[in-house]
Amino acid sequence: MQDKILVSACFLGKKVRYNGEVKSLSNQLITQWQQEGRLMAICPEVEGGLPVPRSPAEINRNSGKVFTCDGTDVSEAFYLGAQKALALCQQFNIRFALLKESSPSCGSATIYDGSFNGSKVEGAGVTTTLLRKHGIHVFSEKNLSELANLIDSPAL
Repeated sequence: MQDKILVSACFLGKKVRYNGEVKSLSNQLITQWQQEGRLMAICPEVEGGLPVPRSPAEINRNSGKVFTCDGTDVSEAFYLGAQKALALCQQFNIRFALLKESSPSCGSATIYDGSFNGSKVEGAGVTTTLLRKHGIHVFSEKNLSELANLIDSPAL
């Protein structure tokens, strides 16, 4: 049985990003996995109830809450979206996720620092954190080859 992969919907050309722009990930592996029916797309922010477009949001590193640039607390939507992503993984026995780096939902190695000045820090987004707590291996577009090496490995 082939592993399914939870994937950020924006990578597949869906207009779900906060600014409504398309941010497709053009890669032979993505095309192959899509043709094989392995990819299950989600945008946790949209699943959590946020519109497109929406104000940019960043995680406040002191409180762990997520705020928009105008100070609106959108944490509830981010946590709800993360729960929906986890439920999808559990429903389909998904062990791997390929999520957008630096996103307050999906970042796996870096996130924006909460100051809205474009600075990034080491950290993980809300969805990535929850998925990892439940044993799901999360990758970004920056380490796609690592994911490819682990797919269909029974050892994990």
